[in-house]
Amino acid sequence: MRRLSLSLLGSTLVLSCAALAQDSAPAAIAQVLQAQDSDSHGDLRAVVVLRDGAIVAERYYNGETADTLHDIRSAGKSITALLAGAAVARGQLATTKNVGDYWPEVAGSPAGKVVLDDLLTMRSGLAAFDEDEQSPGNEDKLDAAPDPAAFVRGVPAATKPGSAYRYNSLGAYIAGRVVENASGADLENYAAKVLFAPLGITRWNWGRDVANHPKGQGNLSLRARDTAKIGQMVLDDGVVGGKRVIDAAWLHAALAPRVAIGAVDRYADSYGYFWYAKRQDIGGQQIAVHFASGNGGNKIYVIPSRRMVVSIASSAYGKAHGQRRSEDILKAILKADATQM
Repeated sequence: MRRLSLSLLGSTLVLSCAALAQDSAPAAIAQVLQAQDSDSHGDLRAVVVLRDGAIVAERYYNGETADTLHDIRSAGKSITALLAGAAVARGQLATTKNVGDYWPEVAGSPAGKVVLDDLLTMRSGLAAFDEDEQSPGNEDKLDAAPDPAAFVRGVPAATKPGSAYRYNSLGAYIAGRVVENASGADLENYAAKVLFAPLGITRWNWGRDVANHPKGQGNLSLRARDTAKIGQMVLDDGVVGGKRVIDAAWLHAALAPRVAIGAVDRYADSYGYFWYAKRQDIGGQQIAVHFASGNGGNKIYVIPSRRMVVSIASSAYGKAHGQRRSEDILKAILKADATQM
């Protein structure tokens, strides 16, 4: 009888310790967020942390509030990839087809001959590189073009499609136009119907080009809580509130390590369909992280093993510290969470 009582006592202690650790994890994560108050750059805006869909910590900085719309820049590319997946699930789009199959206006040009699978993995082969001002398909040149379709037609090929990863915004812009033509809907209206409404996202702003097409490459402004919702939907295999939003097979394909990019990107190991992945070493444990990434340190981190999403809004546009700081915040959150497990 005494032995049984000691056994029960031991079980109770284990359960109590586990409950205490669970209760203290949000406090430890909140301390990580609070520590960012001392950041001297003045351009961090928000950090929202979810576990199992619930906010466990959030903090806003430098004038940002929970209701502030924030330009997530190229993290919008990952949203475009989700919209492409919605079109695929509806039978409107196939990644084995060419750009020109859906955008006749550019058919016959190098861009029109690119297979969508190569487009979505930054392997279009087009002479487009955002870090080179002289590149024919540079993003700034695209933004300045008076006729975007003519601009796309005029970008030459540089390498064989599918042969090399080359980060550029032109491909995501083209992907957005392809989704529009395939679905027969304005890209923003399509997003509102197939993605934002099911997630309860009611406020956003999407920049458009001179031809009035939403920019599939970025300039989508959302609230930090709403980008976290998108991350949670990805974490939950495309299901929200028991209803399917994005096909699970598409998400698996989008997040898969389709191209190894660690040699050219210190913040990622691989690239999928406009989504990144990296294994973070946290106390000797390798933690797989999938993420959307935008200029300035804008991130939607999805961490399956921790059932977590970390959304970071940052205005460090064009500054190297933005990306570094966001990764440091992520690692600090994972470390704080690990100490409670």
